Amino acid sequence: MKTGSLQLTLVIFFVYCTLPLLTKAQEQNVKPNILWITSEDNSPFLGCYGDEFATTPTLDKLASEGFRYTRAFANSPVCSPARNTIITGVYAASNGNEQMRSAYPKSESVIPYPELLRKAGYYCTNNVKTDYNYGGDWNSMWDECSNKAHWKNAPEGKPFFAIFNLMTTHESQIFPYNPDDKLRHKPEDVVLPPHHPDTKEMRHDWAQYYDKIEDMDVQVGELLNELEESGLAENTIVFYYSDHGGVLARSKRYIFETGTWVPFIVKIPEKYKQFFPADKPGTSVDRNISFVDLAPTLLSLVNEPKPGYMQGQAFLGTAIEPEPEYIHMTRSRMDERVDMSRAVRDKKYRYIRNYMPYRIYLQHLAYLFQARSAQSWEDYYLAGKCNDLQSLAFHIKPVEELYDTENDPNELYNLANDPAFKNVLERMRKENYRWMAEIRDVALIPETQYTARAGEGSMYDYMRSEACPFDVLLEAAELATLPGHGDIDKYIELLKNEDSALRYWGVSGLLIHIENAKKALPELRNAVKETETSNAVLIAETLSHLGEIDLAESIYLRILKDKNKTILERNFVLNSTDAINFKTPEIEKWIKQYYESKKEETKGFAVFATYDFSMCKTLLEKWGILERTSVSLY
Repeated sequence: MKTGSLQLTLVIFFVYCTLPLLTKAQEQNVKPNILWITSEDNSPFLGCYGDEFATTPTLDKLASEGFRYTRAFANSPVCSPARNTIITGVYAASNGNEQMRSAYPKSESVIPYPELLRKAGYYCTNNVKTDYNYGGDWNSMWDECSNKAHWKNAPEGKPFFAIFNLMTTHESQIFPYNPDDKLRHKPEDVVLPPHHPDTKEMRHDWAQYYDKIEDMDVQVGELLNELEESGLAENTIVFYYSDHGGVLARSKRYIFETGTWVPFIVKIPEKYKQFFPADKPGTSVDRNISFVDLAPTLLSLVNEPKPGYMQGQAFLGTAIEPEPEYIHMTRSRMDERVDMSRAVRDKKYRYIRNYMPYRIYLQHLAYLFQARSAQSWEDYYLAGKCNDLQSLAFHIKPVEELYDTENDPNELYNLANDPAFKNVLERMRKENYRWMAEIRDVALIPETQYTARAGEGSMYDYMRSEACPFDVLLEAAELATLPGHGDIDKYIELLKNEDSALRYWGVSGLLIHIENAKKALPELRNAVKETETSNAVLIAETLSHLGEIDLAESIYLRILKDKNKTILERNFVLNSTDAINFKTPEIEKWIKQYYESKKEETKGFAVFATYDFSMCKTLLEKWGILERTSVSLY
């Protein structure tokens, strides 16, 4: 054989032998398609999570073929701030977009992940919900964002990232009444959680909701079948999760397990087995994950670097980061109801710090109380029929809560004052403080003061600027919410501070420790002309508790009658008057006049978005001046 022929033969033989290896290496370097399927408002009500009442064959099968995460959490227990965290990889409480809902600006330095994926060569679609809770254009970040958006429209050879948002299990789906004999899940078979009273309406809504879970499972099956029929399943990583927990009262909107623990399943094709989080499919994964981790994880899966502003840890892909010891969750204003709480969760305990403990848990929120189950719970309580556990929802909150989630999954037995858990409490309290400092928590400043601080910019940027006295604010909030007797003298000094947010924490400390606040009466009387609405309202509320009804009324009316005040400022007043049932002839007169002036122009969903009007309606119903009516939505 000639030398040239021998060389050619050796080359062909070498290529033939190495081709399978090259092909395998090339396949591993090919960026995967990624399909996200999200459902609305549901906790892990799935058979694969041990729920025997659920009918979810599709998701159970997906879990058997993929990986079921058992410790997945939404960082906010309601859709808009939860989605704000997901789309940015930054906590909504750090972005300044935590309030439900709001349109405050997003920092230009924080880039939504679809823009990063598109730069990495991905075709990105969203079908169809956005609701990212910041001001700006939500559609331009996507190649397509509509009810027709689909991976099928991707250019040939281009990897896709596609989201389908299923609304079937949304809270609103229990508002229309489906008769008992039409339900597939029977009300009499419902196993009620111990905090829910056994009312006919409660059983019905639980059963109807399980029907909706079953319907959602069918929809997931249709999408997965479509993926299989397209021939792309072997190249596509599939995620399924819910956007937060829910949905009956004391779940959605609350930073308990019931509002934040979510189902989370990932199916990874054999082609990408290097990304398996466990040895084999069908395995459960107990790593702590939360929504702030999703954007970094996406970038890790497509082998792109994580930007420095992202606050989560990648849990899959080429750049897996250490598992976080703690998950952090936040709650602030929910529609017309003002509140502020922070939660820390490790693998056994949940710590909650309430920064407005003078508010009850289950405030009468107009949208939530469209549900007959919520109405029946409130009626049952007012009639004195609830037991101690069921009554807790209508009590004011303690400053601190600590729950053993293994032995008390419904989080009803607060261990914060139990000496046996002192070390756990102090550890979790310290972690909450550390985290708030790390993310520059925006809620240290009342929402009514955002615009004055940030102008047209973002609160994210303001909190990192020299203008923000962040460290002092955090210390003041911690001081104001001290368990026990507090420090009245320091609260009085804060009440005199030049900074309006520090004055807010001064009066908060007095209100929280009202039983010891009488010595502050002279300073409170001197503060009646306070110009910042949030501060003035809490001054009025504190004065009312101390018997100064006329002074309190003068502050409330001054704000309500000021035509330059915003909806949020009037709403802050009305939240306060409701909380302490502050009903004087002049207050009642203003509320009736305002309601009458707005009722013809405020219909349907506008009722829920017009917070001051909604509060007026609630108060007039509470006082028996209006008959309680549901809002017509359908």
